This record gives sequence, C-alpha cells and structure tokens, in this order.
Amino acid sequence: MDIFARNRSFFIVYLSAFTLVSILMLIYSKTELMQWVNARNAPSADLFFRNVTYLGDGAFAVMVTVALAFRSFRFALMGAASFLLSTAIVRVLKQLVFSESLRPLKYFEHSTWQYRVIEGLDIHSYNSFPSGHSTTAFAIFCLLALLDEQKSRGWFWALLAIITAYSRVYLFQHFVEDIYVGSIIGTATSVAVFLFLNRYWDRNPKAWHDRRFRFRRS
Repeated sequence: MDIFARNRSFFIVYLSAFTLVSILMLIYSKTELMQWVNARNAPSADLFFRNVTYLGDGAFAVMVTVALAFRSFRFALMGAASFLLSTAIVRVLKQLVFSESLRPLKYFEHSTWQYRVIEGLDIHSYNSFPSGHSTTAFAIFCLLALLDEQKSRGWFWALLAIITAYSRVYLFQHFVEDIYVGSIIGTATSVAVFLFLNRYWDRNPKAWHDRRFRFRRS
C-alpha cells in the first residue's frame, strides 16, 4: 500500500524491531527476557528511562494533540481520535479480558530471583497486559510520522516509540509481551485513523479542515 511505501523510514525501523522481538519471544520465555533486561542497568540509564517513559503518558498525548492544532485542526482531530481509540482498546483488554494479568513485581513476588528495581519508583502490580504507555507511544509517534512531510525522519519517530516502550520493561513495569502487543495496537490504530479520516474528509471537505490555532501578536 502507498501509505507504507511513503512512510517506509518509519515502518522499516518498526518492523525490524518487531521481527527481532518476535524471534526472541519464540526462543526465550517472558521470565528470561525480563531477567536479561533487568540485569542490564546503570545509574544514567535509570535516570534516562524514568524520564523518557513519560512520552507514553496520556498527558503527553494531550500535549501533542494541542500542538497539532497549531498546524491543522484536521491533524489535531486525528491525534485525539488515535489516542482515544487506542486507549479504549487497551482499557477493554486490561479490565475485561486480561484483568488477572500480573505485572513483574507481583509475578516475581515469591521468586528466588533477586530482581532489581529503582528506588523510589512507584511500581504497579496488576493489569500488565497490554502496556498502555507503549500503546500511546506508538499511536502518537506513528501518527507524527504519517503527518510529517519529511518522510526521511520516520526512523526518528519509530526510535522514540521503541525507546519509550523499552523503558516500561527496564523500569520493571511490564513484560516484553506487554509492550509488543501495545506497539501493534498503537500503530494499527493510527494507520486506521489516518486512512479513514483522510478518505472521509476528502469526500466531505469542510472549511475548517485547514484552519489552525494562531498566536496573536499584541
């Protein structure tokens, strides 16, 4: 499809990471993958991932949506639709389908493995699958890649999404499988919203489509 060809910089990076993680999940258990990630840490990485994980927060998604309104109301509506739809899907899965899914802290509660957690970090115990932060990160950064006129920058948006998702495992908040599925939901949601709304608006053009917020000079 044309959307994948035009945005190949984003999708090549994402699909490469997706394929690698798929292979690792076939070879190793979720416990082994968590142990591998947990063992590779450093004080600088602790600080980095504690901050970068906020790129998958709902508040950041709202900020991006507001920022898009200064570019185009159409873009802002896409951002809001992608975030809300992906969040709704995750909530249904977390609360209704996989409500008993344990997070790493609870999963390894009685394990003899001496895992490491960052001191002072608020770590949750339940509703692990899928990762909401990872879903939001991929939904937002995939959409930004689709909207970015500089298609060669797609790799950058993909990398931000991947790093944000990895932070959830590093911080002992999620398993690899949680962020894996979150990436699928987020990416698929943004692609679907982008295609649907563009086609709908092309058939039903409105005057407000190309309007945007503007700063007024005093």
